[in-house]
Amino acid sequence: MESEFWHKRWSSNQIGFHLPDVNPYLQHFWPQLGLAQGTRVLVPLCGKSLDLLWLAQQGYPVLGVELSEKAVTDFFIEHQLEPSVSEEGAFKVFRAAEIEIRCGDFFALDQEDLAGCTALYDRAALIALPVPMRERYAAHLQKIMPQCMGLLITLDYDQAQMPGPPFSVADDEVRRLLGDVWQLEVLQEQDVLGESWKFLQAGVTRLDERVYRISRG
Repeated sequence: MESEFWHKRWSSNQIGFHLPDVNPYLQHFWPQLGLAQGTRVLVPLCGKSLDLLWLAQQGYPVLGVELSEKAVTDFFIEHQLEPSVSEEGAFKVFRAAEIEIRCGDFFALDQEDLAGCTALYDRAALIALPVPMRERYAAHLQKIMPQCMGLLITLDYDQAQMPGPPFSVADDEVRRLLGDVWQLEVLQEQDVLGESWKFLQAGVTRLDERVYRISRG
């Protein structure tokens, strides 16, 4: 899945993956992590998610990473924030208050970019990537985040019934990709097919959503 795919989705406003509300799992489970306010949170493939604003409002500085500059500029416009903009290495960096979004390729991130970042929130990154890129994503996270705690949200369904994205990432794959390095705990698992018209229309017969607590270091 090349970058052009996502640029086209954003330019044509085909962004059904964007939620109009803050993710309820984030609101429910984030406080249970016990992270000190001021802990910086990495949000990969963040789009223009309202979750960024919620995290910042709870006292957690946010570092989002997003390929589409349209998504980034839309986020700041829609929330009436005026960011400073700078070019830093491989990224165009937008900053306003407690929110920083790096526009560019996630795989160009290094540990210096993540200075002070010890929390992770992945609602839409792992499930946005096809198999080979999921392998690469997990390996890159391992490289750049030696110490971390956070939440991972996945979808699990019969991939033969509908092509991604979002892709199906079963529990055994999560554990294969991350389990050697990260501690994983399933906090919630439920079939959400009844709430997902797109999947019902496609003929999907099961849609399990899982929330993981992940930690390392």
